[in-house]
Amino acid sequence: MNNNNRRAPSVGARALMFVATGLAMLGNYYVYDSIGPVADLLVRQLGYSDAQIGSLNAVYSLPNVFLVLVGGVLVDRFGARLVVFWTTVICLVGAVLTAVGSYFPVMVLGRFLFGIGAETLAVAILVALAQWFLGRSFALCMAMNISLARLGSYLADRSPSFARSLYEQGWQSALWLATGFAVLSLLGASVYWLVDGREAKRGTLAIAPPCERIDWRNLLHFRAEYWYVVGVCVAFYAVIFPFRSTFAIKYLQHAHGLSLQDASRINSYVFLAAVIATPLFGLLVDRIGRHAILLVTGSLLLPLSFLFLSSGNVSLSISTALLGVSFALVPAVLWPSVARHVAADQLGTAYGLMTMLQNVGLTIANVIVGYLNDSGNANAAHAQGYAAMLWFFGLLSLTGFLFAVLLWRRDQSQPLRIAVPLR
Repeated sequence: MNNNNRRAPSVGARALMFVATGLAMLGNYYVYDSIGPVADLLVRQLGYSDAQIGSLNAVYSLPNVFLVLVGGVLVDRFGARLVVFWTTVICLVGAVLTAVGSYFPVMVLGRFLFGIGAETLAVAILVALAQWFLGRSFALCMAMNISLARLGSYLADRSPSFARSLYEQGWQSALWLATGFAVLSLLGASVYWLVDGREAKRGTLAIAPPCERIDWRNLLHFRAEYWYVVGVCVAFYAVIFPFRSTFAIKYLQHAHGLSLQDASRINSYVFLAAVIATPLFGLLVDRIGRHAILLVTGSLLLPLSFLFLSSGNVSLSISTALLGVSFALVPAVLWPSVARHVAADQLGTAYGLMTMLQNVGLTIANVIVGYLNDSGNANAAHAQGYAAMLWFFGLLSLTGFLFAVLLWRRDQSQPLRIAVPLR
């Protein structure tokens, strides 16, 4: 069927699909970010070190160093619908094990299983959005999906306030709340399964069903622009998530003397900014393009935020605002950019490869920062011990900015190739 004449899903079907996948991502991101608010509780109640706390998010990323590319290939081979459903089931099992894991290896196993499902789920939903919305405000829809994911992160950071009674009971009650959000994620995946299956039979999706054979040689043929996007992705997320999702709340408590509720509130503003601004930036991308220069702008704000944070002479609100704008702008541009440089039938593999390398960065960064904090004896009585962490994140974010500049320069000299739907 000619794609220009293909019927689109109804407005109601698209709205239902969007809400369902949004709930899947919201619940997924809440569970991921549930470690940060309980970090200090884990130290005080279970005697965990920063290296152990860092490992809880590092082990989340570890399986995806190897498996998320396979997950992307599975999406290309079997379709997003199947992968989205079963990965949310795995995530729920992982969340349950984390909540019952007063014995550290059990908690590690839970985070490991959650990681196996969560990143492949994210890849599958990216492909699902392309199938439903490519050529139909794709960047805006992807940005809004990211916004709902950030809402999950925001709710996790705000949970010490709206679920204060659970935190007063200890770390475990807070993690059972996270398990409830994993159930919400599975509910969203189930609704998506139903509506996607119906529309696939009607032939209304923008991309045809996946090809029967995966050609692994295509991994070697991705263009230079794609690899620059990957470079930005790895550096950017290796800063944002290990800092804001693992160590920031504990750092704000110790280095700035804030309570758990106040530290969580300030940290949540980064995610709240992303919730509000990411769709606006997605709309901007759809309207004006200019992906590369927008990526340069967003990437520059990240090292600037750490420069201000490490100086100690400016308000926390300035560094938080810079982080928030960067966290809204970069993902809104980054993920749709892949579809500009990769063939449509290889999107699952391309997203899987990029997410795999992203998880290499997340794993290494979480481990390194935990080691730096322990080596510097970083705690409430010795806040100077966090200086190495801030310098590490600042230099790494500067690397992401340099990759964005390389992409911008390449874009100036190369003709644009946009991934188009298959016939």
